[in-house]
Amino acid sequence: MRRVTFVLSIACLGLLHAAPARAQTLATDDAVLRAIWGEATTNSQLEPLAQALLDSIGPRLTASPGMERAQDWAIRMLQSWGVDARLERYGTWEGWERGPSHVDLVQPRVRSLEGRILAWSPGTGGGPVEAGVTYLPEIDSREDWESFLGTVRGKWVMMSIPQPTCRTNAQWVEFQMDGSGQRMSEARQQTNQRWNQSLTVLRALVGGTQALHSVLEDAGAAGIVTSDWPGAPGITRVFDASNRATPTFELSCEDYSLVYRLSQNVQEPVVRLTAEAENLGEVPVFNVIGEVRGSEFPEQYVMLSAHYDSWEASSGATDNGAGSVVMLEVMRVLRAVYPNPKRTILIGLWSGEEQGLIGSRAFTEDHPEVIEGLQALWNQDNGTGRVSNISALGLVDAGGSIARWLSRVPREAAQYVALELPGAPSAGGSDYSAFLCYGAPGFNMGTLASTSWDYSTLTWHSNRDTYDKLVFDDLRNNVVLTASLAYLASEDPEFTSRRQRSVIAGRGGAPGRWPTCSRADRSSPNSRRP
Repeated sequence: MRRVTFVLSIACLGLLHAAPARAQTLATDDAVLRAIWGEATTNSQLEPLAQALLDSIGPRLTASPGMERAQDWAIRMLQSWGVDARLERYGTWEGWERGPSHVDLVQPRVRSLEGRILAWSPGTGGGPVEAGVTYLPEIDSREDWESFLGTVRGKWVMMSIPQPTCRTNAQWVEFQMDGSGQRMSEARQQTNQRWNQSLTVLRALVGGTQALHSVLEDAGAAGIVTSDWPGAPGITRVFDASNRATPTFELSCEDYSLVYRLSQNVQEPVVRLTAEAENLGEVPVFNVIGEVRGSEFPEQYVMLSAHYDSWEASSGATDNGAGSVVMLEVMRVLRAVYPNPKRTILIGLWSGEEQGLIGSRAFTEDHPEVIEGLQALWNQDNGTGRVSNISALGLVDAGGSIARWLSRVPREAAQYVALELPGAPSAGGSDYSAFLCYGAPGFNMGTLASTSWDYSTLTWHSNRDTYDKLVFDDLRNNVVLTASLAYLASEDPEFTSRRQRSVIAGRGGAPGRWPTCSRADRSSPNSRRP
């Protein structure tokens, strides 16, 4: 019976990952578009690419050995498909490597907690650190803050919002009785409001949130405890955990709330942390660049773009392993069915997006010829959902090119996409911004809330961002869409217009402005500390 169950399970898994139907609806009888569909659907390599990257290699923190392994793997994959692939160094960053870590509640009862040290945090020096716990109270004045600082010596300091519940808002709405969901929503709002008021006072007192770690460390705190419950406001990631003597670690919403309640009710929790970590100093950082030279217009470029780095509490599946493997698969598909593009096709797998788009910004500074000759850049950094919106981002005539290309994409892939024309320029977002600020046609392939697959409320920057969260049917759709758009942009006899909209609405309806380009920060802040 056990053997039969195993066989059935494998069969079901095959059904879950089966390729979509081979039928396609084309506006024109284009052999390359037909071949793109066939290669992307019946010979899809998304699952093995994602499994190798996310399960075997794992998280890809900028300047970490994990990122180095991932970049070497991407180079090998691209070269195996006949792509001229290389690493391009753009600077240095503070290297860091995680070892094993373990967090335990040891008083008033024993429980192993779900938690880990944050990136760039020091470890515990090879042995455990055991300490009591305190939490940030409401801070309304300097006296409140100084009084609290006098209590932190030898304690773990809890510095995130204590959530009144770790159930999702959707559950409260669906199952509420007699307005309990509304009351819980109000409790969340009140908690967040009190917390944000205290943070506003603290920022004014200590000169910014990142300075809090230094102040607490100088006051003798054992370290900082945070919780980054997806979708909840907090300050987990704003702590500068590097170049410190004391660790910062995070707990799950449930375990953070448990320890907080114990402390709040004077039940004297004691938490033990054992963590290994190594600071590697300033190490070289690179982007992965792949190139297939154009046959007719080699100095014009169509670019595939995704940030390759991730946070490292998990494997970075939806942020942004999904976009990365889609762009790798697009390049594989194009090499198989469109080996001689008219324009040069590039792929950029960027490092350092999470540190401020530093990899893509460095690339645009180092390659003005790509900015000058860019026909279109397609960027994906939006979780695992199917692409459902593309904006011309304020390029008033580029919308015509996008619409013309999209009208030829198989209907099965194009039907989900809403165009925003002419749209408005964006100064932030993702790596496309590093190109758009120069006026170059860098486009983001976005998802709407209806296709987000709980990106912002479940997987984004969380330890739940794992392989099993990927939705491969949606990703295959994105491969067909992106490969088709890249092919059509490469073949188009017209060069994409860069004429910008002149009327841009700012905040509150006031006139806005076209975004300016920020220079890449090519070394970590620690390298510049006195």
